[in-house]
Amino acid sequence: MRRILVIEDEESVARFLVSSLEENHYSVRTEISGAKGVQAAIEYRPDLVILDLGLPDIDGQTVLLKLREWMKVPIIILTARESDADKVLALDQGADDYLTKPFSVAELLARIRVGLRHFESVDQSTIYRNGRLECDFKGHTVMVAGTLVRLTSTEYDILRVLVKNAGKVVTHRALLKEIWGPNSVEHTQYLRVYVGQLRKKLRAEDFTAGLIVTEPGIGYRLMQED
Repeated sequence: MRRILVIEDEESVARFLVSSLEENHYSVRTEISGAKGVQAAIEYRPDLVILDLGLPDIDGQTVLLKLREWMKVPIIILTARESDADKVLALDQGADDYLTKPFSVAELLARIRVGLRHFESVDQSTIYRNGRLECDFKGHTVMVAGTLVRLTSTEYDILRVLVKNAGKVVTHRALLKEIWGPNSVEHTQYLRVYVGQLRKKLRAEDFTAGLIVTEPGIGYRLMQED
């Protein structure tokens, strides 16, 4: 049974999460403070962490950094903070996804499945398939509905980063840093142009038309079939 650690100080939310997750066959441990949450992560060795940012002792962003010093498992932020700045900071500091309260249980469960699957199966030496999209990272080829798609090196690099993080939000800063280097992290206009070109080349029927989703003010997410 997959283990999930919930770090949440609001008791009603924590109880609701425990009930919902256990109904879906997850083992759940909850902690109400950042310090106890970090200690629980060491002892419990969860497969995934759900982390609130508004904790009573340590800010959740600091807890996230402490966990990311040694923990690689998916971390989903679940918080009442709605600002783009909070979302971007959390994602740039290593969170895998971000949901704001109030939230849909169905959406949370979907994000959990995506996080667990991505963590267990990422291997860029293999072929990635997602509906009509097929990427061969050994052969450096991309096909949509069986047809070869010719991408520029930059378009290919953007797709590679999005595939590597399929189902997760990739911030503008993270994409720019990986593709153009640390001195280009403010040039989001580069991304708008290249992502627009990439979308046009990948467009085929209904599926690939909505393949790359814009997270306004934050970045992009490559959608994948659940």
